[in-house]
Amino acid sequence: MGRFFGTDGVRGVANQHPITPEIALNLGRAAAAVLKHNHRSTIVIGKDGRMSGDMIEAALAAGICSAGADVLLAGMLPTPAVAFLVRHARADAGIMVSASHNPYEDNGIKLFDAMGFKLDSATEEQIESRILNTSPEIHLAAAPEAIGRVYPMPEAAEQYARFLKKNAGRNDLLKDMKIVLDCANGATSEIAPQVFAELGTDLTVLFDSPDGININDGCGSQHIETLRQAVLENRADLGCAFDGDGDRLIAVDETGTAVTGDQILAICARHMKQAGRLKNNLAVSTVMSNLGLRLALKEMDIDHRITDVGDRYVLDEMRKSGAVIGGEDSGHMIFLDAHTSGDGILTALHLVEAMDASKSRLSKLCRVMRRYPQVLKNVRIREKTDIYQLPAIAKEIEKVKNHLGEQGRVLVRYSGTQPLCRIMVEGPDEKETDQLCRQIVDVIAAELNGFLE
Repeated sequence: MGRFFGTDGVRGVANQHPITPEIALNLGRAAAAVLKHNHRSTIVIGKDGRMSGDMIEAALAAGICSAGADVLLAGMLPTPAVAFLVRHARADAGIMVSASHNPYEDNGIKLFDAMGFKLDSATEEQIESRILNTSPEIHLAAAPEAIGRVYPMPEAAEQYARFLKKNAGRNDLLKDMKIVLDCANGATSEIAPQVFAELGTDLTVLFDSPDGININDGCGSQHIETLRQAVLENRADLGCAFDGDGDRLIAVDETGTAVTGDQILAICARHMKQAGRLKNNLAVSTVMSNLGLRLALKEMDIDHRITDVGDRYVLDEMRKSGAVIGGEDSGHMIFLDAHTSGDGILTALHLVEAMDASKSRLSKLCRVMRRYPQVLKNVRIREKTDIYQLPAIAKEIEKVKNHLGEQGRVLVRYSGTQPLCRIMVEGPDEKETDQLCRQIVDVIAAELNGFLE
């Protein structure tokens, strides 16, 4: 993908390459040049509230204005809000400043086109080539009279809230429900409680006080322990954990049990099929999806497409095949008949809709899918070497695959956004699956001079 762009935009430690003001300025200028149309361009910028967000936002805005385009500042809002606002404001592009579920030290830059879709690889490469090319004409500045301006979007949150409530179907969808929200001290901290309260729920809110450094810190979709406890203590019907930028959801049922992205996908796909809304009778997920999802969709007679890891690949397949639902086990869910982006709040509303239509508790709905034991471990490494060119690693992976046969899977890959090697093993027995995963981890850690996170 080049020196800057990874599987989900540009990401790294704030104030270090490539997340520096200098690169952000040049990226803003290059994006404005590549994405402009025949008129004066406008680009929407949102952020998730990290301490470094102001710095990156300002640098991006300066670069965009330098190229002769205008900036609309949406403020702290979820990533899917930026995708929505681009279309709503008829802008030429959108930029989200966020590192998703990563700790506050990290930050990132995600770009959307005029339709609210994440940029394709070819467009990212055009932008990157402009940043890397230092010839004067590449960074030609606008004439003084053509320099862009920066404008606030005071109605941005309310416009996005109206969009979400419209997609809830009815204003009393959450009436008589007890729901606990974990906003991860991130971008959903204001908008999610507002939307859920206005839809009538009896609401408890956790981790909704971002201070620049507490985003994802022991909370959110990666850390649901407090949410589970709150669901049980409040005798709630549902718990919802968002990540820092609000594009994913991990749910908790009334028993305090986690409900994964795969389970949400199975529940919502079945509901949409029963409601006659499952276009082309199709659902899309990634190679990381649990074996139980594949079997559940087969049992429901729903066609299933599988992609590489990453919501951009899920979305690409959905657009090609005409699917309206797709997602990842991590909680990224896309409802393409409603939105162009993964959206944690929208996913929660779809899940409640399925509960309401079936008149069932969430724990009962989860029975649609048996979750096979799946162990995922991360090894932090210094350099991403071709794994299968290292004989010891390749041999150990093949050994585990042969042992599992058709009763499980092994997937070893590098993270697209962090210096991690991810090892996933799936099998019929949890204890054995964990041991097999550890065998591969030990060899990878030794060969790549890494350590288990």
